[in-house]
Amino acid sequence: MRIATWNVNSVGARLDRLVEWLQSAQPDVVALQELKCTDEAFPHLPIQAAGYEAVTHGTGRWNGVAILSRVGATDVVRGLVGQPDFDGVAEPRAIGATCNGLRVWSVYCPNGREPSHDHYKYKLEWFTALNATVESEIVANPDLPFAVIGDYNIAPTDADVWDIEKFVDSTHVTPAERAALTDLEAVGLIETMPRSLKGEPYTFWDYRNGSFHRGWGMRIDLVYGNQAFTSLVQDSYVDRDARKGKGASDHAPVVVDLSFPL
Repeated sequence: MRIATWNVNSVGARLDRLVEWLQSAQPDVVALQELKCTDEAFPHLPIQAAGYEAVTHGTGRWNGVAILSRVGATDVVRGLVGQPDFDGVAEPRAIGATCNGLRVWSVYCPNGREPSHDHYKYKLEWFTALNATVESEIVANPDLPFAVIGDYNIAPTDADVWDIEKFVDSTHVTPAERAALTDLEAVGLIETMPRSLKGEPYTFWDYRNGSFHRGWGMRIDLVYGNQAFTSLVQDSYVDRDARKGKGASDHAPVVVDLSFPL
């Protein structure tokens, strides 16, 4: 089985590239983030024509998540246990589904904006809810392969940003954010590290200042899974080619191959 996660930065703007990538990469399950569309506006027909069903959670603002599957999607859950609101809105940032015996969550974690902003506090509260959701699902089905994949908006180590000196007093690298990842590990998740291609591990490059071509990136799109999941991992890599060219998302897909029967 091949699974992947990709922040597409607007599924409408990226639809042609998404369908082309589905046809070339042939993933069985894909977690999408930052749909920027409502559930009603999601392009189900082109996705179905490519061989995938989609379960979505979107309200049309800058958030939204989905899971695409060609091996089924059952037991769908939208939102987290005790998920906090921001400005009175429960943002669509998490969706879970079981795909042929593999439990997958697609997550688009809050950015945080800056450490002094209310959004940063919200980010940490959101991760507390993610932790509670992960723990409840693992306790309920300890032997089920389980993965939480998506845009975490956290660089796990200083090596996961192109120049740590540029991130002084910035989000994505603060001790409290990284502690949220440690909390996930404490309830049973392990990170699957992609092998490095082109000498860099990054998954995101800003559109500005020629960041992609200069190698000014960050590794913030992550794959975490329980032992039952990580024991199945055969390979993992960042598909940098999907970040190239006109009309690309500012993120690249992260692909994981599993020794998991279809």
